[in-house]
Amino acid sequence: MNKTHYLIAGASHAGLEAVHRIRLVDETSSITVVTRDAHPPYSPTILPYVVSGQSEPTRVVLRKADWFEQHNINLVSDNELTAIDEANCVATLKSGDQWQYEKLLLATGADPIVPPIPGLSETPFHVLRTMQHAIDLRDHAGQAKRAVVLGAGLIGMHGAENLRHAGLDVTIVEMCDQVLPGYFDPRAASVIERAFNDNGILMVTGSRVVEVKPDGEGCQVMLENGDSLRADLLLVATGVKPQLDYLKGTSVQVDQGILVDRRMRTDAPHIWAAGDVAQAADFYGEGQVMMGILPDAVTQGAVAAMDMAEDDALKPYVGGVPINTYTFFGQQAISVGQSMNDDQLEEQTRVDEENNGYLKILLKDNRLQGISSINQEMDAGIMWQLILRKIDLTPVKDAFIARPLETGRALMSSSWR
Repeated sequence: MNKTHYLIAGASHAGLEAVHRIRLVDETSSITVVTRDAHPPYSPTILPYVVSGQSEPTRVVLRKADWFEQHNINLVSDNELTAIDEANCVATLKSGDQWQYEKLLLATGADPIVPPIPGLSETPFHVLRTMQHAIDLRDHAGQAKRAVVLGAGLIGMHGAENLRHAGLDVTIVEMCDQVLPGYFDPRAASVIERAFNDNGILMVTGSRVVEVKPDGEGCQVMLENGDSLRADLLLVATGVKPQLDYLKGTSVQVDQGILVDRRMRTDAPHIWAAGDVAQAADFYGEGQVMMGILPDAVTQGAVAAMDMAEDDALKPYVGGVPINTYTFFGQQAISVGQSMNDDQLEEQTRVDEENNGYLKILLKDNRLQGISSINQEMDAGIMWQLILRKIDLTPVKDAFIARPLETGRALMSSSWR
C-alpha cells in the first residue's frame, strides 16, 4: 500500500495553495496530490478564453511538472478519490490504488449541474468546467454557427461572450428576470445585458426551457412561452455542485457541501476540506455557506494547510465574503460582499448613463458591507479587505462615498503600516 503524510485530493487553487503553505513550514514530510484531470493544473477562470482561441491550453498552466519535483511532491494525475476508509486512514482511487495518509485535505471542487429538462439527456450538449470541456467546446465551435447557452451566471456569460468572439450567433436563456443573479442587482445587470445585446448576443431572461429536441446535427430548445430556438451547439451552464460520492460510509457531515469549522476541519478525524467542496462560516451571519470563488478557495486552502501542518501563524477563517471581477466586451464590473439591500443597510447609488457607469455602496454602522460597480475605477481586493477587517469609515464616510477607490487605498495603506 502507498503511504503519504499529507494527501491532497484536488489540484486547483485550494489544493495548490495548501501544498504551498505546507511546504513553507514542513520541508520534509511526504505530500501526494491527486487530481482527476489529465492536464497540468490550471485555473478554471481561463477556460472561456480557451474556447475562443485567445488562450492555448499549454500556456495557462499554474504549476508545471518540474515545480512538483522541485518541492518533492508526488502528483497523481488522471485519477480521483472514490472512497475513504476513515478508521484506517486509507483513500481509494478510481484506479484501485490505495493511499494511507496521516492527514487528508478534500479540495475536489464541484461538477456542473445538468438540469432535468426533458430531452436533454438524449441531446449532445457541452458543459464548461475542465480543460477537456473547453477543448471540446472550442473544437465544436469551429464547426458551428448558432449556439444557445442555458444559464446567465458567470460561466454562462463568459462562455457566451467567447463563443461570440469565435464567430457564432449566440442566445442566452436565463429563467431569472436578470443576468448574473446573486452578483448584481437588476439595475447593474441591465447595464451588462445592454452590452451583450450591443455585441449581437440575444438575451432571453425570465424564461424557462421546457424541452430540448434533437434535430439533425443540432437541437431545438423549447421555451415555456412557446418559442423555440435552433442551435447546433448547446452549452449548459446552470450551476455547479460538489461531487461527494466518495464520502459514503464516513462520518463526514454534509449539507450543501462538506461542513467545516474555522480551521477547515471536518468532524471526522484527520480530514479537512477547502474550496468549492466546503461549506464554511458565513462572514455576515452565524450559518455556513458555499462560496465557490477563487480568492476564497485560496484562503480556505491556506487555513486548512496551516492547521494540518500545525503552523503557529494560523489565523482561523473569518468567513466567506464574495468577490468577483467580471470583464465583458472591454468593460469591467466588480461585486464585493453583499449586492442586495435587505432594508437594514444604508445604500448609496450613482448611475452614469452616458458611460454605462454604475456604483452601489452598502453600509452598516458606517462599515462597508458590499460594493458593486461597472466601468468605475475600482480595486476589488481593497474593498474586500475593508469588509473583512470591518474598517470603521465614520471619519472618512463622505470621502469614501464620493471617491471609494482613493479613500480605500489611503485607509488600507495606513492600516497595513
